[in-house]
Amino acid sequence: MRLYFDYAASTPVDPRVEKAMRPYFSEKPGNAGSLHYFGQEALAVVDRSRDSIAAAIGADFTEIIFTGSATEADNLALRGAFASFRRSKRNGNEKPRIIISSIEHEAVLETAKDLEKDGAEIVYIPVDKRGIVDPEKIESFLNERTILVSIMYVNNEVGAIEPLAEISRVIKNFSDKPYAGSFFPYPLFHTDAAQAFQFLDCDVKKLGVDLMTFSSHKIYGPKGIGALYIGKNVIAGRGISPIITGGGQEFGLRSGTENIPLIAGFARALDITVSLRKKESERLMGIKDYFWSRLKEIYPKARMNGPEGREGNSPAIINVYFPDWPAEELISRLDMEGIAASSGSACRTRTAEPSYVIEAMGYDSERARKSIRFSFGRPTTKKEIDLAIRRIRIILEDRRK
Repeated sequence: MRLYFDYAASTPVDPRVEKAMRPYFSEKPGNAGSLHYFGQEALAVVDRSRDSIAAAIGADFTEIIFTGSATEADNLALRGAFASFRRSKRNGNEKPRIIISSIEHEAVLETAKDLEKDGAEIVYIPVDKRGIVDPEKIESFLNERTILVSIMYVNNEVGAIEPLAEISRVIKNFSDKPYAGSFFPYPLFHTDAAQAFQFLDCDVKKLGVDLMTFSSHKIYGPKGIGALYIGKNVIAGRGISPIITGGGQEFGLRSGTENIPLIAGFARALDITVSLRKKESERLMGIKDYFWSRLKEIYPKARMNGPEGREGNSPAIINVYFPDWPAEELISRLDMEGIAASSGSACRTRTAEPSYVIEAMGYDSERARKSIRFSFGRPTTKKEIDLAIRRIRIILEDRRK
């Protein structure tokens, strides 16, 4: 029996989601841009899905842009803001500033680094030992050239929940200053909520964000589809330019034929997730607590990376430091025993580099190289945890021999 403890990397497609997608692979092949019956049928799916997703986050229909992934949505947020600023006649020769945290997902981190080569100034905000950003640090780096602040909602490696509402207030207070409005609608506030939507309220008005990224395959939907919320004020102020041009789909902000089956699946997965959010969050927090207590029984030297306790962290992610085990070696041994875990983001797991997230939290490379992420999902049970602990005990006893 194999145990899958890598739900933060990807989740299985819910059978109800698969059912919602199936007709659009064969029976209903229309292109949403076509005027005939089949095209209108496809367009209706896109419209219903867009409306459903907008309602779930307190947004309007026209503020949801479908993309090919969360990575693409992050790129549209960062590159789109940069491109719009550069094309504006009101910026002169100013060098635009983008502020991100030092523990962002690679989709934001690497995009920011690439924009740095194109002339953007990137400010990397540090985090504390829990992986939390201090809003006051962001405030200290805001200036009249700041076009975007991007802070993830929940960190994908350690599960730290960032104080988005507080950060939003800092940005809003700055925006109200007389000199800050010269580059309206900047500075924009973006968050990657790929790891958050399953467990946290993502109401964009409560959080105060201008841009928010979502991912389907993190919420038991299909891979290859994501979305970006773009606030009306950003659209009206032309704060985002498209990075993919063509037929003008998605209100001109993301050209390309809409993937009808995946859009239908994404919306169904989101609806199910919202209905289960509270119940699953509480259940998985209990599962995580149980795993940690059992692990400490057999391996007292284990230490948790990220926020401890139930406040300020994801109920589904736990990152553990194993002092005696290089992560690569332990992950391989776990896999041999039928347990799937990871050393961090699936986008970089195959590299031998230490976790930049753990290092950014103030730990040395030794700890970063010996830390593993376990993440749990809807199918995870205490019975699975007990089985995993028995197998981990075997691995630890083999090392002692």
